[in-house]
Amino acid sequence: MKISYNWIKDFLKIDLPKEKVGEILTDLGLEVEGITTYESIKGGLAGVVVGEVLECVKHPNADKLSLTKVDLGEGGVVPIVCGAPNVAQGQKVAVATIGTTLYDKEGVPFKIKKGKIRGKESFGMICAEDELGLGDNHEGIIVLENTLPNGKPCGEVFNVVSDVIFEIGLTPNRADAMSHLGVARDLRAGLLQQGINKEIITPSVTDFFVNNRLLKIDVLVDNKELAPRYCGVSISNIKVAPSPAWLQNRLRAIGIIPKNNVVDATNYVLHDLGQPLHVFDALHISGKKIIVRNATEGERIQTLDGVDRSLSAEDLVICDMDKPLCLAGVLGGNNSGVSQDTTHIFLESAYFNPIAIRKTAKRYGISTDASFRFERGINVDTCKYALLRAAILIKKLAGGEISSDVIDFYPKKIEDFKVFLTYEKIDNLIGQVIPRDEIKSILHSLDIQINSITEIGMGLTVPSYRVDVQRDVDVIEEILRVYGYNKIEYSSKVSATMAHSSKYEDTNIQNIIGAQLAGQGFFEIMNNSLTTAKYNELSTDIDPNQAVAILNPLSQDLAVMRQNMLFSGLETIAYNNNRKRSDLALFEFGKTYHRIGDNFEEPKHLTLFLTGNVYPEMWNAPTQRTNFYYLKAYIMRILERLGIKEVVESPTDESVFQEGIQLSLGKIHLASLGEVKRSILNYFDIKQEVFFADISWDKVLENLSKKVFYTEIPKYPEVRRDLALLLDENVLFEQLYQIAFKTEKELLKKVSLFDVYQGDKLPKGKKSYALSFVLQDKNKTLTDKQIDKVMNVLLDTFSKEVGAELRS
Repeated sequence: MKISYNWIKDFLKIDLPKEKVGEILTDLGLEVEGITTYESIKGGLAGVVVGEVLECVKHPNADKLSLTKVDLGEGGVVPIVCGAPNVAQGQKVAVATIGTTLYDKEGVPFKIKKGKIRGKESFGMICAEDELGLGDNHEGIIVLENTLPNGKPCGEVFNVVSDVIFEIGLTPNRADAMSHLGVARDLRAGLLQQGINKEIITPSVTDFFVNNRLLKIDVLVDNKELAPRYCGVSISNIKVAPSPAWLQNRLRAIGIIPKNNVVDATNYVLHDLGQPLHVFDALHISGKKIIVRNATEGERIQTLDGVDRSLSAEDLVICDMDKPLCLAGVLGGNNSGVSQDTTHIFLESAYFNPIAIRKTAKRYGISTDASFRFERGINVDTCKYALLRAAILIKKLAGGEISSDVIDFYPKKIEDFKVFLTYEKIDNLIGQVIPRDEIKSILHSLDIQINSITEIGMGLTVPSYRVDVQRDVDVIEEILRVYGYNKIEYSSKVSATMAHSSKYEDTNIQNIIGAQLAGQGFFEIMNNSLTTAKYNELSTDIDPNQAVAILNPLSQDLAVMRQNMLFSGLETIAYNNNRKRSDLALFEFGKTYHRIGDNFEEPKHLTLFLTGNVYPEMWNAPTQRTNFYYLKAYIMRILERLGIKEVVESPTDESVFQEGIQLSLGKIHLASLGEVKRSILNYFDIKQEVFFADISWDKVLENLSKKVFYTEIPKYPEVRRDLALLLDENVLFEQLYQIAFKTEKELLKKVSLFDVYQGDKLPKGKKSYALSFVLQDKNKTLTDKQIDKVMNVLLDTFSKEVGAELRS
């Protein structure tokens, strides 16, 4: 939120350095994220002064140029070459002196330098209107009044407004600080702690009076719960026109684009006092009656953004006798607002239920300055005051007459919150005793009224604008932030207790596997559990009826809890690919969310993603693309690390995979892995292959081995023998691996595939596998006879079970 220092000074008569003000606001909890300068004319016309043309003659070497001598006051008399047709002796002109920086229409800076033009020296530039940012005219130079003294800064001549803008990171609970008045109130409390006592000066509304009662608009509030207070007044015979410069500059300084004097007046009061207002064209109010009610289901309105909307019965709308005029507290209607032809208006100032406004704004994905404030809760007591303030301002800016009495529908007053605060609770919560008189002073500076004082505490009344202070602990927080967190003493000793946890707890196992994957070159990612319902359409495995929907989503892209961890991971890959990072190895621990009947389930997962090259490009090795087998190897290492063996693989029918397998332990599904479908990758605009694995982490934790087996280093050597086998092309290494260990359980320690050959030198439908077998006896050295016997048995078994032949 942008706050203008000049605007703050309207409420507090201070002249502190901007850095000091920023420091105080930050200490108070209104964190200043940045301090910038606003200038009504970019550059502030710094270096541009009034000059008097003492002499003007034609340039001897150019027909359209003139040689002038200009008196710059204390800057002396300087020669300037000028190309304007209207330059003449005796004029007072705007001169950009040497070193001045000006800006073109696109905001690009250019610096005025000493130069020679057609052989004649020029020490500056006599400026036209567009060159100074004062307009678009470039037909000639600006001619100033003759009474202006030479050398006077043009910033003073043209009343250039300069302001300091504080960018405040406002937390959602601080609805009271969503205006310049609110920030000024907090600043006053902070200054009091530094011994600077200033009073808040609020604008007077005593000038308000009713001129006539010729434009009476009746008001009927049907839903008093959603509109506890509704104020309004009619103003006739106004003239819609551009706002004066002072108002335009105020709004532009905080990033608001001026529209016209009426709309600008309401925006000004909004940012001044924090009260949203709305203006209706009174001649467009059918039946001269305003009705505040709930919309009927399916009722339609075209809002100011030009969108035709179908309304919900939960929406609060402002209507006339025939139709909705606006979405209450959110956005006006397209046919009832102020236009250039408007002459009669009805001005609205109301308090709407924050929850109702928030739901409506989220339902239609609308966020406006008004809804931003109504959602968080405004000061109900400001409604009428802000209405009078805006009415006076509109009369001043647009003329007109107050043509009705003020309507103030407020049947049930919202009482200020009362609380009894004990000194003991203050001391215990803060951890330090604050002098009682200082506490009272802080409460007074925060407009918190002290009704009674006893030995144990105080009875307090919290002002209505502090909608976030509803408990005694909230009051203590207010005391602490004004007193200053930096004043709270802390011990130099840190005490902590050691918590015992089993090494098999989830977080410990996650750390072990996370460290293993990080050591293998993976990066951990943490994606948002909120996602878009559109992803449900990408997989037939996802049941949209099991989706956990968010009641008031921030946007449709964050409307449901994720049911699959693939899509958020693909978002990460796409984000990196778009930034030229294509070689990725990623893993994520997380949950998916499912609604099964009346119950909710949150299974845990570990997912892995591989895409791009295995290793970065190197001069001494060819690039190698990652593939399914790399991914499978990583998964098997994870399971082996956790003592999960005898895993069986089988094809998977999950719709997200182009090809894939699933790993099971008996009937327990542990993981699915494979290559992601091209259609899904296209949805995320990913051009390269992506390999994905989804491990059911809950199942892994249930089945991990809690026993550690140790074996003695063998005393006797191992022996390796190789076989080159001719096989049918559909025989897998996995089959040979299982057959080998089933055949020789005692001596066989390892089986590896180190070469595969398929080509025209082999019979059709055949392939060649080169296998290595490692044999070892832990009790003695193996003899050639024993080794040959084992190898012959293996070869014979391979031949019988898969038709293998020894390749010579």
